[in-house]
Amino acid sequence: MIIDPRLTQLAEGLVGFSTALKKGERVLIDAFDIPDAMVIALVRATRERGAHPYVQLHRARITRELTLGAEEAQFAPHAEVELARMQRMDAYIALRGSENIFEASDVPSEKVQIVSRLMKPVLDHRVGKTKWVVLRWPTSSMAQQAGMSTEAFEDFYFRVCTLDYARMVPGMKALADLMEKTDRVHLKGPGTDLRFSIKGIGAQPCGGLRNIPDGEVFSCPVRDSVEGFVQYNAPTVYLGASFDNIRLGFKKGRVVEATSSNTKRLNEILDSDPGARYIGEFALGFNPHIREPMRDILFDEKIAGSFHFTPGQAYDGVGNGNKSQVHWDMVCIQRPDYGGGEVWFDGVLIRKDGLFLPKALHKLNPDYLLGKK
Repeated sequence: MIIDPRLTQLAEGLVGFSTALKKGERVLIDAFDIPDAMVIALVRATRERGAHPYVQLHRARITRELTLGAEEAQFAPHAEVELARMQRMDAYIALRGSENIFEASDVPSEKVQIVSRLMKPVLDHRVGKTKWVVLRWPTSSMAQQAGMSTEAFEDFYFRVCTLDYARMVPGMKALADLMEKTDRVHLKGPGTDLRFSIKGIGAQPCGGLRNIPDGEVFSCPVRDSVEGFVQYNAPTVYLGASFDNIRLGFKKGRVVEATSSNTKRLNEILDSDPGARYIGEFALGFNPHIREPMRDILFDEKIAGSFHFTPGQAYDGVGNGNKSQVHWDMVCIQRPDYGGGEVWFDGVLIRKDGLFLPKALHKLNPDYLLGKK
């Protein structure tokens, strides 16, 4: 089978850079509505490195049908099988396509929660014990979300996904070092006046090793330290439902007010478990190619000049210990065309209107990352 060179280049980056497969290692290739050619490209790239590929294929309409009738008696044994397989893997590569991002919009929340709760140990093992990377796949549906033609979106996708992520390393390291020394964070902007501490939490640079596309450094608030309000201006889709204009209010770290274009469903999700109303991640995004939201979080959370502030599960190693079946990356863009905004660390203005101000962080601004400076 003749493979498009762009697919080969992407596959080689995923197995060579993102998961750095070694001879004899096992990798699970999880393909969600993905063309066979891309799966074959990954299988070939894996074998070229002497590693062993395992493939699982998913179809969204079938997954919806199974989830509609989800019962503990069915999914508990399924989760045990999935965990046993994941425990045998050294790496995990997931490619997620979708012809309809709202395919699961009519699945009752209680059914979704059954599946999420039972499958959580599989997710925890994958995130904590394997080398993993997750990326979307370009579809006509995604092109519509982005307001682009299918051809233009595909060109954009491969440009973003094959970015020279190594160019981000110096700036990401400087930002991570600064975040590790920071106690108090203050976020300002239209509808946003939010204060919290990240003291002692640490910071993690993300430059193509876990997500493609990538371009963020994340930390996490001290669990009970969050006070104030945040207004998110990027639309979002979570568990098959659409949300616009989410606004959250916090007291002692907990979400005590939550409104949006879909306030009822928003609060249902935040009531999934006690940890869902606490924050599990704070991150600054800076991918120079990603400028506009498209209701796809793997892209939107990396938007140049954005931050995301995430209700739910915290990551091990750079987290506050919060546990939840929810991990919902909600995004606010602070560039002037979205109303502007400021990020302050310990009383020092770090980023204004989407641009980093300290000299050591200039390498994360778009012109530098695009090779213009």
